[in-house]
Amino acid sequence: MTYQNLARFVAPAAPRSEIWRSLLGIVLIVAVYAGALVGGLALVDMLAGEFELAMVMASMARAGTPEGLALVLCSFVPLALGTLMITRFLHRRPATSLLGPGAGRDFARVFPSLLGLALLLVPLSFLDPHLGKSTPLPVLLRWLPIALPLLFVQIASEELLFRGYLLQQIAARWRHPLLWMGLPAAVFGALHYEPGANGPNAIFLALWATGFGVLAADLTARAGNLGPALAFHLANNFSAMFLVGLYGQLDGLSLYTLVVDTRDLSQMVPYLALDSASMLVFWLLARLRLRR
Repeated sequence: MTYQNLARFVAPAAPRSEIWRSLLGIVLIVAVYAGALVGGLALVDMLAGEFELAMVMASMARAGTPEGLALVLCSFVPLALGTLMITRFLHRRPATSLLGPGAGRDFARVFPSLLGLALLLVPLSFLDPHLGKSTPLPVLLRWLPIALPLLFVQIASEELLFRGYLLQQIAARWRHPLLWMGLPAAVFGALHYEPGANGPNAIFLALWATGFGVLAADLTARAGNLGPALAFHLANNFSAMFLVGLYGQLDGLSLYTLVVDTRDLSQMVPYLALDSASMLVFWLLARLRLRR
């Protein structure tokens, strides 16, 4: 498959795409992210004490309350800042080059359709006997002015790193899709591997995330910017966090939750199949919108 806009998207990375520089960039981004999280928790401990620190960490671990979910989403701010800073100062190119030309235009072209589809799919969940009401609508609406921008920060930080920084740095040296599309997606999937929470099903959820990364990379290369991938990611996470979520997993503001055992493969197979089908439909709709 030929991506005519890929060369334009990765061109800013080419002058400083040395392997050592890219690896150093990854290490520095992780260091900024981890340092900010550790520093933030240490500050809570210093100012409020161990009990308050334990409360904050417990709230973030499950994200089963609006406050806990907001804290988890806030934790992605240093990831976005670290990626932007390393791009600017280590690679000496504008941080905006991670977005690519026309990102805002393509985001606006794609996102409304994906959000509309996500809303249309909600009634199908009402047929599931495992579905239950969770967050009252007035509570969600009251939190949306805070939670929605934070959600955008969360998805943007991941897209800037995986479909921006990593994709560009790899594609500037090697144009084979297995490398610039596959490697960032594999790392993205590996970071979603949580055997402690999902037991033997963790590998399937990680594979789902890897597939998501591949499709997001396809949209990025097709458009020549991050706009469609941002829209794809935002629509997916908006649906999973604010509309129908999994009980006990970032469900602090979900209108409805599915109460299933994520460790039980027999219970998870139907949901993984449905989520995979939905992801493909969202991706196809995004591609269709890009053609217009």
